[in-house]
Amino acid sequence: MDLARWHLPVLILLAIAGLVVRANAAEFYTEDLRIPMAEAGAQGLEAFLVRPAGTKRYPLALLSHGSPRKFEDRATMSAHKYYGIALEYARRGFAALIVMRRGYGTSPGGRVDSVGGCANAAYLPAASIAVADLRAAIDAMARRADVTTSGMIAAGHSAGGLATVALTAQAPSGLVAAISFAGGRGSRDDDDVCNEDGLVQAFASFGKTSRVPMLWVYASNDSYFGPELARRLYDGFRGNGGTAKFVAAPAYGDDGHYLYSVVGRPQWTPYLDAFLRERGLNHDILSPPDPLPPPSQLNEAARAEFARYLASTMPHKAFAVSPNGGYGWRSGRTTADDAQRDSLAACMKWSTACTLYAVDDRLAGPAQRSATDQSARSR
Repeated sequence: MDLARWHLPVLILLAIAGLVVRANAAEFYTEDLRIPMAEAGAQGLEAFLVRPAGTKRYPLALLSHGSPRKFEDRATMSAHKYYGIALEYARRGFAALIVMRRGYGTSPGGRVDSVGGCANAAYLPAASIAVADLRAAIDAMARRADVTTSGMIAAGHSAGGLATVALTAQAPSGLVAAISFAGGRGSRDDDDVCNEDGLVQAFASFGKTSRVPMLWVYASNDSYFGPELARRLYDGFRGNGGTAKFVAAPAYGDDGHYLYSVVGRPQWTPYLDAFLRERGLNHDILSPPDPLPPPSQLNEAARAEFARYLASTMPHKAFAVSPNGGYGWRSGRTTADDAQRDSLAACMKWSTACTLYAVDDRLAGPAQRSATDQSARSR
């Protein structure tokens, strides 16, 4: 998901270790970041930025991820996996930042946000940890030349929804609206939530000081936080003064908890757009990245594979091709260099004359190295 560097028109002023990539048919810009945070050590927090490719400052959309039921699954998480979600906010004129909180993906932290034993799960301390991470990301973005935290929004899914609600209870300057999709924490199995009453009390506590307008969306077949619990969370929040609009969305697929997904975009983006319009935060919606034409030497079956490549929403990815129609592609790599290397290696199983055709959502430039270059082969 990213290395090869190209010249970009934006001057990045923030002292964050990041690798820069031009993406999405020159319409969008992406960048890998490490968010400085003392508690996260020298490595900082993993993050991924997606914004329109213009040169102005775009309002921040701070995006928060969920928490898997199994602790060991946290290590497999990546900010890149939320690219398709972030792109929807970028299309709406925001600088969308996915930040991996401590203990998720490559962000150090272990079990720092643990809620403790199930029967007495403590959600407020865990929420405070999440809010500290989100505030670190906001502070970092406030120092950039291409992002503004004035007029920013926050959005989160599941445990990220809880984190977003908690953030509104300690609202940073510039936060004007927030969205929680299937917000909650503590689900250990379908319709089995640790210390439900404690979770309701946590949301009620947030409501005491939260005054940021919010949108809450729960699907009717959410297996994590079903309709009855969702209403209890909402009633507790609203009953203590919180401001939120509740949307009881229709059933989505086999499990409505995953409504907020790339596949679910047709169902959840209208809720988002209506909410943004109500708050006067709507922008012209930019088109998705232009589809790339398939390499001319591909046969019908290979063109179908190229269509699969285009449909992949996991940067970083690359597609390599040979003159006789051989090909290879890989997606979901940590850097663009990794994707290029691996796709060339896959293509070279069929030909020694492979070259890069596409990297992420753009055509590879003539300067890209072919697999006949010894430096490319030996990496």
